Amino acid sequence: MVLILLLVVLLAPTAAWAQHEQHTTSPPPQGWSTSAAAQAFVTLNLQQRKFNDVSQVESTNWVMGRVVRRSSRTKVTFIGMASAEPFTLRRLGSAQVFQAGETLDDLPLRDYQHPHDLVMSLTGRLDWQLNARHSVFATAGPVGSPALGPTAFMHRPSALLHPTAPLSHHMLDSTHITHGVITVGATIGAWTVDASAFHGREPDEDRVGLDLGPIDSVSGRLSWRSGAWHAQVSGALVNEPERLEPGDTSKITASVEYVAPDGSDPTAWAWTAAIGRNGRSDHDEWGGLIEAVRRLTPRWRAYSRAELVDRFILVDFEHAIRTGRERHLLSRVGALTVGLERSLSHGPLGQLATGIDVTVHHTPRNLRDSYGRPVSAHLYLRWNR
Repeated sequence: MVLILLLVVLLAPTAAWAQHEQHTTSPPPQGWSTSAAAQAFVTLNLQQRKFNDVSQVESTNWVMGRVVRRSSRTKVTFIGMASAEPFTLRRLGSAQVFQAGETLDDLPLRDYQHPHDLVMSLTGRLDWQLNARHSVFATAGPVGSPALGPTAFMHRPSALLHPTAPLSHHMLDSTHITHGVITVGATIGAWTVDASAFHGREPDEDRVGLDLGPIDSVSGRLSWRSGAWHAQVSGALVNEPERLEPGDTSKITASVEYVAPDGSDPTAWAWTAAIGRNGRSDHDEWGGLIEAVRRLTPRWRAYSRAELVDRFILVDFEHAIRTGRERHLLSRVGALTVGLERSLSHGPLGQLATGIDVTVHHTPRNLRDSYGRPVSAHLYLRWNR
């Protein structure tokens, strides 16, 4: 699968879709067309925190391929997406202060962003144009993204230059890799409403295999897109998503995205504001971000991200002694990232750039004994096409 998609990237016209319309070559009115997109970071990741400094070289990456068949009123699309992160990151993943989500060796991952699965998407979609303003669509596949959340961070123009995932990833867009998804929807002018049924359990620690299971969760989303603007509100009831935290989760997200219309460069000026909530049986988790990218000159771009996220790291020992049940204390953490990237080359094999960023953190009082005042930095090469 990975080799096939890599060949598609190298041989097909340079293009992507949906949030990557800036790369899309105009397909013929009818017939077959193919497109592809890819991005890879090679990063020196430096994390400084009390008792636990980290320095490692790693690569986050993805590759997508698409095949489209158009007729006068319908469009059939087949999408495949893969990542080599199971092989280019450590089993723990990428070190990232205050990051959380998923597990390793039956323990919760803390301060690491997990590797993405080898197969990130494998779906088919049917679009049926009713008239100039109305259309309906259906999507299904063993791996896909349900109707929930904003544009996933690795495709979001405002986040394209960031080598790391947001701390709020699991409140906003972590369902972009879901094993078993069926979605139906309709578009009326600038408005789209869609709903999904999917398998709610998060991917397991085997990043290569598929984690298929019963369709047991639902989601719905209302979105609006007009010119440079895209806004959405969405929610979901997810059945037993966490392996180590029994119980269902309710999710709510809202976001606004802006991408300045500037030819083929989505990073000329783009920003996103988003907020999400995970409602669990014993507590709620909130997370939000504001991120932006701006072209300064033809070669230089600046980017930034500010986040405020709930974390439940510390055990409430008084509660455990009193009730005999474990409960964690709320810690609201923050992070501010600023970065700068310089383009090195731009040719038929893609674009190459180098960048650097620094992140400072707000550490709540109850975590300062464990974390101090952490700072992280990344120095990277980025290739995309």
